[in-house]
Amino acid sequence: MFGFYRFAAAVPELRVADVEFNVEELLRCYRLAEQERADAVVFPELCVTGYTCGDLFFQERLLAAAERGALRFAHETAGSRTVAVIGLPFRMKEALYNVAAVVADGRICGIVPKSVLPNYREFYEKRHFHSGRDLRGGAVRVDGEEIPFGTDLLFDCGGPFRFGVEICEDLWCVLPPSLHLALGGARAIFNLSAGNELASKAAYRRELVKQQSARCLAAYVLAGAGVHESTTDLVFGGHALIAENGRLAAENTRFERVSNLTYADVDLERIGAARLSESSFNDNVLPESVKFRTIVLPEAAGSPNCRYAKIARRPFVPEEAADRRERCREIFDIQCAGLAKRVEHTQAKTMVIGVSGGLDSTLALLVAAECCKLLNRPASEIIAYTMPGFGTTGRTYNNAVKLCKLLGTTLREVDIKAACLQHFHDIGHDPAVHDTAYENVQARERTQILMDVANKSGGMVVGTGDLSEIALGWSTYNGDHMSMYAVNCSIPKTLIRFLIETTAERSEPELAAVLRDVIDTPVSPELLPADGTGAISQKTEELIGPYELHDFFLYHFIKYGAEPEKIRFLAETVFAGVYTPEVIERWLATFLRRFFRQQFKRSCIPDGPKVGTIALSPRGDWRMPSDASDAVWSL
Repeated sequence: MFGFYRFAAAVPELRVADVEFNVEELLRCYRLAEQERADAVVFPELCVTGYTCGDLFFQERLLAAAERGALRFAHETAGSRTVAVIGLPFRMKEALYNVAAVVADGRICGIVPKSVLPNYREFYEKRHFHSGRDLRGGAVRVDGEEIPFGTDLLFDCGGPFRFGVEICEDLWCVLPPSLHLALGGARAIFNLSAGNELASKAAYRRELVKQQSARCLAAYVLAGAGVHESTTDLVFGGHALIAENGRLAAENTRFERVSNLTYADVDLERIGAARLSESSFNDNVLPESVKFRTIVLPEAAGSPNCRYAKIARRPFVPEEAADRRERCREIFDIQCAGLAKRVEHTQAKTMVIGVSGGLDSTLALLVAAECCKLLNRPASEIIAYTMPGFGTTGRTYNNAVKLCKLLGTTLREVDIKAACLQHFHDIGHDPAVHDTAYENVQARERTQILMDVANKSGGMVVGTGDLSEIALGWSTYNGDHMSMYAVNCSIPKTLIRFLIETTAERSEPELAAVLRDVIDTPVSPELLPADGTGAISQKTEELIGPYELHDFFLYHFIKYGAEPEKIRFLAETVFAGVYTPEVIERWLATFLRRFFRQQFKRSCIPDGPKVGTIALSPRGDWRMPSDASDAVWSL
């Protein structure tokens, strides 16, 4: 479904060297994965026998039992579309290998030997096994059937689901096989592991899996041997991890004493989009000596419902509070550093900002105040203008004034109503008609004041517009659309509230109270008169849609080139119970229409700092014709 596939990492109970018991448990776990409609399930290293058999691996009876057990597992899984990857010791000619057997629809379709054998400290795999690193292009005969054998195997399950296999230490070496597997076309890597537990080792393993999935731009599934391995000298924790392009998609609880499965619905279509446009992935080429054989497996069905998909409702905002604070502080530092450099380079004597008491101008004002500290300049060099118009309310006006006084800026006020009425007269506009001209006259009057004051004071206008507004074209051309440096230009609206909250957390109580009231104020340009109670009547999200939806649309449209139907599906999944499918479709259509028709505004926006992976600067991240048609993207 829309490129999502369900992967499972299984940690089964086992008895060391008891193949019959182990295969029964593998089959039980497999059937659970099948019931959950997993497209693939990965088991631990040497799970058919147990990893800790030691010199029993030299016993003919154990090796024969392992081969029979693998065949039995394959035969008893016939008729299912769930692919399984199981581990066992396997003898080829006069050498013993630690292998992964890929099982699909009742047969062993390929066998991949381990390349890198650990032989240090507690590990002594070279005592028992041979490396399969150089085994390519070969095959073995098992139960009368010839099976591809080697480290050159890729498995194709149809669509974007192509995977490769590596085994435990293969990941921990300098050049993991997964690097070549990914370049060969694998979008998923399955790792059968048997790493023992040591203090802090799980955290290292977790980061290793995440980083390798990021380096390969792939999904990565690791299933580790569990607590029923021998504890003669070591303890195994049964660590299961599923990562997706650097992000942890699922993880189990270690040290469970019963079999357990960990699931994740992974978007392999999105991984393909990232490889296409987001990295230097295709600048890397496989060595001429590295060739892969593709084993075609039955076509996978794909995830039925994305139940195990980790789709962020606010993709620009970290979920964990600590991560969110750290992200916000880093973004704030980037903004301040960018503005400080521009002020130094232009030798600006002042920073001129229009303050409205809204989110965007508040953040820009906080950035300017911190910039003054960085440059050892007084906050009074910030000239903040409040410019009441026809829609300005007491709440936003008072918050703007309080902020300026608490931050120590120079505060000036210009009531623009008279100037706007004169302009209405000059252009022959009836001020009783509250149309686009009525609104934009006010926005342009304010920008004119700021620009002229900047010229007069030898300063620069600091822009306040954010990424969400830029995406939607929700600004007045040659009005608030323009500035001399736009500090918020790559920060979406859903994140700005948290940036301000992070500042509030470390501010004096009086300033913190004002900042939190700004956060709670409805988003509005305040260009239409207030209602009968003096409250804001013009609420942006009632006019163009909720920003949490538009930021969600923007993220998936820009970052991964998701088609509209997929964006709608994802939104319906994560916003179920919040917005109806009809509401989501309505605002998605609005987003697509505005995004295409407002590109001309983005083609000439001011400079500003990029703070995240998505930005719409025409000089950097987004180059799009101003007159491109949206016909292909219509719902």
